[in-house]
Amino acid sequence: MRIGKAAVAAIFVILTASGCASMSADECAMGDWHAIGFEDGAQGFKAERLGQHRKACAKHSVAPDFVAYRNGRDEGLREFCQPSRGFTFGANGGVYGGVCAADQEGHFLDAYRHGRHLHALRSSVSTTNQAIESRHHELDDVEQQIRDTEAALISSESSAEERVILLADLKSLSEQTGRLEAEILALHEERVGYERELESYQAVLADSGY
Repeated sequence: MRIGKAAVAAIFVILTASGCASMSADECAMGDWHAIGFEDGAQGFKAERLGQHRKACAKHSVAPDFVAYRNGRDEGLREFCQPSRGFTFGANGGVYGGVCAADQEGHFLDAYRHGRHLHALRSSVSTTNQAIESRHHELDDVEQQIRDTEAALISSESSAEERVILLADLKSLSEQTGRLEAEILALHEERVGYERELESYQAVLADSGY
């Protein structure tokens, strides 16, 4: 039994969205274990994945068809271990579990490593953007505290002792502002470096046919 590449892609999308939910009683009883094995193989799951199915189905007094599952998984792995899938798997942050056969693993790993490096560069840009956004939120909060403190400082209701405390608070808040502004500037410079590296690597990948 061979499953077409379009079906493989559809299966991959569906299973990625559904995650690792336990199999229901109907799924265990009516399951096509060859197809289940193929689906698991097409996602790069290790052989231990069958143990999860066995545990889920044991609750419903159903045992998996090991031979059908193994044969299906072997077919699925042949699809998963294609270089193009390796690159996509790596670029999406997938962690390779050493499941490919020797005759496919070399080319798969080459493509996978390219994808993983691309993922790492994209993650660096994304993480830096998040850090910049976080610092901006902190800066907004500090600036609001400064405005509130300045308003309290000039308020006729504030005593001389309270103004001394408020002035000290303003000094501390001003220092926080300076620190955050410096961090934001450094993060922007860091992001520029990551973006340049990402752009350069994407050009290398394009030249390599990825």
